[in-house]
This record gives sequence, C-alpha cells and structure tokens, in this order.
Amino acid sequence: MDYEIEVAGLKRSLKLCPISQDINIAAFIIIGDQELTVKSAEALLKIAPEYDYLLSAEAKGIPLIHEMARQHGDKEYMVARKGIKLYMDNPISVSVKSITTAKDQKLYLDGEQIARMKGKRVLIVDDVISTGRSLEALEELASLAGAQVVGKMAILAEGDAVGRDDIIYLQKLPLFDAKGSPLPF
Repeated sequence: MDYEIEVAGLKRSLKLCPISQDINIAAFIIIGDQELTVKSAEALLKIAPEYDYLLSAEAKGIPLIHEMARQHGDKEYMVARKGIKLYMDNPISVSVKSITTAKDQKLYLDGEQIARMKGKRVLIVDDVISTGRSLEALEELASLAGAQVVGKMAILAEGDAVGRDDIIYLQKLPLFDAKGSPLPF
C-alpha cells in the first residue's frame, strides 16, 4: 500500500510500513531524491528564522541541511553523529529513541563543533518530525554546547507533531491504521 502526498509542489508515493500491530507510517525518504530535496530546502528557507548554523541528526536530515546551506550561500551546517568517530575530540552525547529506530541510540557532537556553536543561533532541521524525540535530543545537544535554538523545522509533521506550535513544517503526514487508512490528526 502507498500514500500519495504533495510536498513543495512535487507529488510522491510513499510506501506504508508497520511500526506496530496497529500503526503504519508512510516512508518518506529524501535520500536520493534530489528534486524533492532541492524544492523542500527552498520552501523551508522561505519560512526559516534567522540562524547561524543548521543542525540535524545523521542520516536522513543530511541532504536537506546540505541543500539548505548551499542555497543560503554562506551558512554552515553540523550533523549530530550516531557514533563516535576517530576525528572527534571531547564529544558530548545524548540518548534518543526515534520512531524509525529499533533501539535506543546516542547522538554525538564533536568538541570543535561545540566550540563553534557556543553563543550562536542554531536552527534544528529534520526530514520528518513525529514523536519529537530526535528534536529533543538535538535541542539538548545544542543547549549543552551553549547555543540558542531559534527554530525547529521539518519537511513533514507526522501524527501528534501536527498539533505542535513550536515547529515549522511544510506538510502534514498522517499515521495509518493496520489496514492502511489514515488516522485523524
């Protein structure tokens, strides 16, 4: 089963995937979809608050913040990694369990990134906001780094996230019952 959606003027067909016995989600994957990434970045930048750095979690948000930074010209972005890398000095970490991940994981920022973010305005960006757990982890990392979170954005808000007034998004995405019917927002 698929769900048809229009985002940033583009139509896409999203495969429904079970996350429990009773609930399905529509798989929204921008990795590899250059046209959707470019158009979504353009639309988000039109409504984005002023910021110094973009921040997202590895991995699906990376193409989006890369494109946003490219379109904005001189803006830099940072990625919270899912594991410690050899090049990292004095990393900080927070735990997160997102709706699309089978187990708890950690997100890490490098000490150099932390130093650059201190006192700066950070815009947190992701592809889809659902439970908000990834956002909370990114906010905590930004706070630990001494940054000011000036906004939280996504291409899509899913499920309960639709009712949040602290996020900016382009389109709503429903959750689905076991038979593939959209659940009310």
